[in-house]
Amino acid sequence: MAQGSNNNDAFLGSAMQFMQAGQGMMQQFMAQWGQAAAASGQSLPPVTDPQALTALQKRFSDQQMSLWQAMLAKQKGEAQVFSVAPEPGDRRFAAPEWRDSPIYDYLHQAYLLNVRYLKDMVEVLPASDDKARDKMRFLARQLSDALAPTNFAATNPEFIQRALDTQGQSITDGINNLLKDFEQGRISMTDESVFEVGKNIANSEGAVVFENDVMQLIQYAPLTAKVATRPLLVVPPCINKFYIMDLQPENSLIRYMVEQGNTVFLVSWRNPSEAQGGLGWDDYLEHGPIAALGIVREITKVKQVNALGFCVGGTILTSALAVLKARGEDPVASLTLLTTLLDFSDTGEIGLFIDEQGVAAREATIGQGGLLPARDLQNTFSFLRANDLVWNYVQNNYLKGQKPQAFDLLYWNSDSTNLPGKFACWYMRHMYLENKLRVPGELGMCGVQVDLGQLDMPVYLLATREDHIVPWQSAYESTRILGGPIRFVLGASGHIAGVINPVSKNKRSYWINEDVKNDAAAWLTAAEEKKGSWWADWSAWLQPLSGEQRAPRKPGNTQYKPIEPAPGRYVKERAV
Repeated sequence: MAQGSNNNDAFLGSAMQFMQAGQGMMQQFMAQWGQAAAASGQSLPPVTDPQALTALQKRFSDQQMSLWQAMLAKQKGEAQVFSVAPEPGDRRFAAPEWRDSPIYDYLHQAYLLNVRYLKDMVEVLPASDDKARDKMRFLARQLSDALAPTNFAATNPEFIQRALDTQGQSITDGINNLLKDFEQGRISMTDESVFEVGKNIANSEGAVVFENDVMQLIQYAPLTAKVATRPLLVVPPCINKFYIMDLQPENSLIRYMVEQGNTVFLVSWRNPSEAQGGLGWDDYLEHGPIAALGIVREITKVKQVNALGFCVGGTILTSALAVLKARGEDPVASLTLLTTLLDFSDTGEIGLFIDEQGVAAREATIGQGGLLPARDLQNTFSFLRANDLVWNYVQNNYLKGQKPQAFDLLYWNSDSTNLPGKFACWYMRHMYLENKLRVPGELGMCGVQVDLGQLDMPVYLLATREDHIVPWQSAYESTRILGGPIRFVLGASGHIAGVINPVSKNKRSYWINEDVKNDAAAWLTAAEEKKGSWWADWSAWLQPLSGEQRAPRKPGNTQYKPIEPAPGRYVKERAV
């Protein structure tokens, strides 16, 4: 009887501690939110609905007490009438150790209640506008993720079990992993020793046929007996390496393009150093796609090419075409945009990092010449999915002492690039803050005012349904901006997996609807789901726009002779 009383007292004490932890989490959130608001010149508005706040606090206390009583019942062998389950897709507490011990079973469920309480509290607290509310949600999620019991040795039973199983070796290995990552300045996501650019990734055959201070231009070797007369120019994003499109032969979008009978050229952006810190948006347009378009046409002896842009590369490419249009030039027969923003009204969580104060501060420093470091960019993107790209590796690498598995996509994810400060500041202000690109004649580039509505070539627009960087509804808005006939396709999955979805694997789905006159929600309601990859749909769309067939030619010509084999030097340069 005395033992049962002691157990009851222990559980009651734990229940009180976790109720206090939930209140502490809320206090910490309010302190951080207050600091963030003060830094941006705002003040926290008063609570507008005290009754809703009181009801929420009472519900939280009642649920914590119900959980405590349910755990006591479970200890007695009785049915557990109350439990707290993780959200769908959250596998942090999937290991049996979290349920085998009553302490850890209670611990993780109490944590989940605290998280739920914090999320609900964010919805009750007042906010000055929708963006402020979104910032509160983001901060609440970051705080909740960081304070998860999975992240700490004392509260993670998997850490304890593995230490016992390895006789403490996992602790030593974890410390060594942590020290190694401190030296390199980032978390290891994969076994980087397995991969080498140009050897077992980014190894599609081709040659660099031109280079300048901004980019190298690669021409890929043909893989078919005949090729289309009209070549394809690919402009990838400059905020990371192009080889996400050319990882391995079985998942290479570049190789697929070549296999479909296209003569493929690709812009390989330079990883800028301090010497390139003064390059601006106009420099990237003039010396990137505008230069590449001229060279591709000279090499292939055609008046027009097909062009494809991915993410920021799509924004750069479309801007360059608008500049050329204003100059009276029309070098592109068709345009493909993959997960690209032209309308920056809703930029998802990326936009939460960009505000007037932050941009002005960067303009006063790196905006005058300097670099936006690769590490800053990588950290920003990683914390958009912190559980997958940060805390998962804290648990596995440092607590469990495991060596990351070899994974080509995560190798690419760790191979970040710098950005010239002048370029980055111009992009953040004129696109993210002021959203001028979509307004005809509002934005000046390369000495002319641009109007995207004047671009009247056929366009293939791909967005992805779970994209957290380019919300698909925002990508859909391009149908209102561009002037030509548009095919909008919605792929499954996210920003990368939705794009790099090989036909051969026959995975996922995509949605099509020829009518783009309605809004995004109505488009999706009437859209037809197709199983498999969008790649085949795009190839079928592009084929009639590619011209007649002819025998392939060697890379380059007498003026633009091959400089070095693909993938070239620029993509191998790592940020320091």
